[in-house]
Amino acid sequence: MVLIVSCGRDSNTSNDHLVFRYNEHKNIGSLDPAFAKDNADIWAVNQLFNGLVQMDENLDVQPCIAKNWTISEDALTYSFALRNDVAFHKHELFGADSTRMVTAEDFEYSLFRLCDHKTASPGSWVVNNLWDIRAKKDSLKIILKSPDPSFIGKLTMKYCAVVPKEIVEHYQSDFRSNPIGTGPFQFKRWEENLKLVFRKNKQYFEHDSNGNPLPYLEAVAITFLPDKQSEFLQFAQGNIDFVSGLDASYKDEILTATGNLRNSYAKDVNMIRGPYLNTEYLAFFMDSELTEIQSQTLRQAINYGFDKQKMMTYLRNGIGIPAHGGFIPKGLPGYDASIGYSFQPEKAKALVKQFKAETGISNPEITITTTSNYLSFCEFIQRELQKIDLLVNVDVIPAATLRDAKANGKLDFFRASWVADYPDAENYLSLYSSKNFAPNGPNYTHFKSQLFDNWYQEALTITDTKQREKLYTKMDSLVMTQTPVVPLFYDEVVRFTRKNVSGLGINPINLLDLKRVKKTY
Repeated sequence: MVLIVSCGRDSNTSNDHLVFRYNEHKNIGSLDPAFAKDNADIWAVNQLFNGLVQMDENLDVQPCIAKNWTISEDALTYSFALRNDVAFHKHELFGADSTRMVTAEDFEYSLFRLCDHKTASPGSWVVNNLWDIRAKKDSLKIILKSPDPSFIGKLTMKYCAVVPKEIVEHYQSDFRSNPIGTGPFQFKRWEENLKLVFRKNKQYFEHDSNGNPLPYLEAVAITFLPDKQSEFLQFAQGNIDFVSGLDASYKDEILTATGNLRNSYAKDVNMIRGPYLNTEYLAFFMDSELTEIQSQTLRQAINYGFDKQKMMTYLRNGIGIPAHGGFIPKGLPGYDASIGYSFQPEKAKALVKQFKAETGISNPEITITTTSNYLSFCEFIQRELQKIDLLVNVDVIPAATLRDAKANGKLDFFRASWVADYPDAENYLSLYSSKNFAPNGPNYTHFKSQLFDNWYQEALTITDTKQREKLYTKMDSLVMTQTPVVPLFYDEVVRFTRKNVSGLGINPINLLDLKRVKKTY
């Protein structure tokens, strides 16, 4: 595979600056936006499809196929005015012109398709609050059953991209490998597990600030080497243009302990990093029968009891932000750095001593359940908490077993993470609504507070963004006071590119957007 990729590059050196190459080690399951659940699929689908709106790098919702929109005072009706210059990629089924313009009826079809149980889309939850859609040629009205201020953010998800009815119904399930969208690139060839190629959409509707048509690149080529170490080797040799994330197999090769590029890479490589909407944490099952888990005193001791900054330096080369705030991650409106817990070992020791006096338990003991990927973090915490006189065991189980066990309340204390499905703090706070008790929702801790539930319902009715953010912070502060979780760190997006790549950018939802990327010779 290395030989094939290398030879392909050597034979096309003169056009190399027109092709953006990257590897997808997780493979790609579908190019149908209705199934764009994982990053691998989302990244590819984002090059091929557009929606009504899109998210910029600051998490602000911007126009896309919709020129503008209004939201009714009751937050139930969303009215969109659509562009009239957006065409689908060419296909013979469109007839003589090989294409056609997008209409409001296409969005009506696409959104209702998500609702259809026959589609079986993992994104059906995005539109489960739909009451009605009313479409005219260049305008669309979406009516909800109940208020949802985060709905406009949900519409930026690739699930909600527009697809052409006649093409979808022609290919049916094979639309996954025969995608027709409106995006900056169009589908060319897919040899599954080997290579995927997109070509420039020359009739794409967006332009840069100087009026130049997008995209700048002529093509995107994706390979499927199955492991991150091989992927990094291809990057180091100049055969692919970027890698994303920091894997243990190469983190010490490319970065110093403080998170800077090593001198051997600084001449050829750029590093881009920024907040990622992902909170890594430990969770307590609040309905546990164990006294240690039920004790707020001991839960607070654990939050105070280990140095998160030290943990990030040693185990992540400084990549990631120690979680000294609440559950809402840095980079998302509602985050507040002052509501969490800092490292205070003496206070932690005092709280453990208080717990012993209150309960008569002389040797408190807990077990952290984790997967092998996070064993080093849990062992670090284990060693640190032993210093405050708390015995900690670490139990390693397969990821699938952990998912099932935490959903069914079989674990007392476990590692977890939450990556935002959409850029609104309600996505994080939903984990603490009593209506969302697992296994019927994401409240894996079974945290319950009537005050929190009241605030949560109130937040759904507030359309003023700043007012809603203040309430989100109050809700997060309440959660942190009662300590159903131990936030570990807020993740960061880390991207490495070759020096001849520009315009890639970075964003807190880790979306790959290639329409403004340029490569030089």
